[in-house]
Amino acid sequence: MTIQNTLRILAICITPCALFGADPAPAQIRFDDVTAQSGIQFVHSFGAERLGSLLESTGAGCTWFDYNNDGRPDLFVVSGRPLEKGMHPYPLRKAPETPPHNHLYRNDGNGKFTDVTDQAGVAGDSFSFSAVAADFDNDGRTDLLVMSYGKVTLYRNKGDGTFEDVTAKAGLGKVDRWAINASWLDYDRDGCIDLFIGRYVKFDPTYRSYYAADNYPGPLDYEADTSLLFHSNCNGTFTDVSEKSGIAAFKGRAMGVTAADFDGDGYPDIYVANDKTENFLFHNKRDGTFEEIALEAGAAFGQNGENTGAMGPVFFDMDNRGAMDLWVTDSKYNRLLKNTGKLPFTDVTQQAGISQLTAQYTSWGSGVYDFDNDGLRDIFISHGGLIHLVPQEDSLFRNLGGGKFQDVSTGAGPFFDTKNVGRGACFADYDNDGKVDAFLVNLGAPGQLLHNATAGAGHWLMVRLVGTKSNRDGIGATVEVNAGGLKQRSQRVAGSGYLSQDDWRLHFGLGANTRATSVTVTWPGGAKQVLENVPADQVVTVTEK
Repeated sequence: MTIQNTLRILAICITPCALFGADPAPAQIRFDDVTAQSGIQFVHSFGAERLGSLLESTGAGCTWFDYNNDGRPDLFVVSGRPLEKGMHPYPLRKAPETPPHNHLYRNDGNGKFTDVTDQAGVAGDSFSFSAVAADFDNDGRTDLLVMSYGKVTLYRNKGDGTFEDVTAKAGLGKVDRWAINASWLDYDRDGCIDLFIGRYVKFDPTYRSYYAADNYPGPLDYEADTSLLFHSNCNGTFTDVSEKSGIAAFKGRAMGVTAADFDGDGYPDIYVANDKTENFLFHNKRDGTFEEIALEAGAAFGQNGENTGAMGPVFFDMDNRGAMDLWVTDSKYNRLLKNTGKLPFTDVTQQAGISQLTAQYTSWGSGVYDFDNDGLRDIFISHGGLIHLVPQEDSLFRNLGGGKFQDVSTGAGPFFDTKNVGRGACFADYDNDGKVDAFLVNLGAPGQLLHNATAGAGHWLMVRLVGTKSNRDGIGATVEVNAGGLKQRSQRVAGSGYLSQDDWRLHFGLGANTRATSVTVTWPGGAKQVLENVPADQVVTVTEK
């Protein structure tokens, strides 16, 4: 029995004793692996015979988005592929007849998915790491940006089931080196979404100096790189404002990036999770420039001042106080940073009961959602070996309230008894039953679709935003749901976690409440819109007035 399982069993035994005499036991969160029956047959490739470089071990992520506007989340998953001679230390003995590529799976609405990659024209021909989706030209159709080694590709949704490559036309054709992850945001609130692209390291495949046990050179063996910020010109094109905005002044080793308004001033800020380098928090100065404040915000280093191997950041409200807390997976303890309303953030990972149970793992993809619809957001973590193909169990932490989390992995279904070399993870309610599901990308192995089969889950509400004066997707908007005195708040973001993007609709668990007293949307421009007495268990579309 592993240490993790021993601790899990102890947690299960101890907790009911502590809660003796309290309310009835909550619903047990459960996920079932439904990959086989779903029609999704995705296998990730790192393009080589065996793992031998940082490029190969980084893995990939996935994105849920509605490319055909039918209200059902479709799935886009990216992959690596064999590269030219000299790029792989251990190249494949025989190249595959059909090179590995990215895949788009159409959601058919019955638990089944159809691979429409070729029809849509989004297979790509590069070694890809991530993708983010948004309606960048405000035409009512969701577009797709793919990050690959040496380039990015912007696919414009034509509205007929196909996409066209508009990278050069949009002004993104000069993005080079290792673009690894990105996030959409409207940093100046002009109604057109801008683009932040994180770059990893200046990778040199010819550099092979390393200790044998390390398997290959690590991130600190390569020069750090700058990230990029592109301002939308509101005509389908972008202008590089990396220098002008202050972003280009900072070099890091970006892995995960996300954008949200952490301080409540109405303007989105940017968090960059760097690998073995201090993390960045770019605070929006509301004049087109950013200041880097991670150190003073307590978000740059680990608890003891160490550089962390940070992977995937997620802004969320941990205990319904109305503040945006920050969760960051990494190669050691992970970090849960509480936003007290004034800087710095407070690291509460240990007090929350998370760091003790995850320290033996390397954590990558993560989803922070109310998986049992009780009104508190839980945490799903995908684990996997860092420098070797070492499979590990994944973790599921239930939010108990009061800043405490309980590891409930053992009772969450047979999937959590299996081991995988996890990397990216994306989350969405793909069958629109009100419970958030997941897709997991495993390094050099088949991906997995997990269906949330939690019995006895609470009521729920999902909110879909349609901007008119604001950007079409409502990116940057805040939604507050009040149900029976339970107040929850979420922000519409586009890109978070490790190399991934989740459901575009904001999900709220309502517990026993059968309706929301009010749903308040604060649009990026500051205007508020209120819906009253909203019945639960539905997807509500709010169009900006």
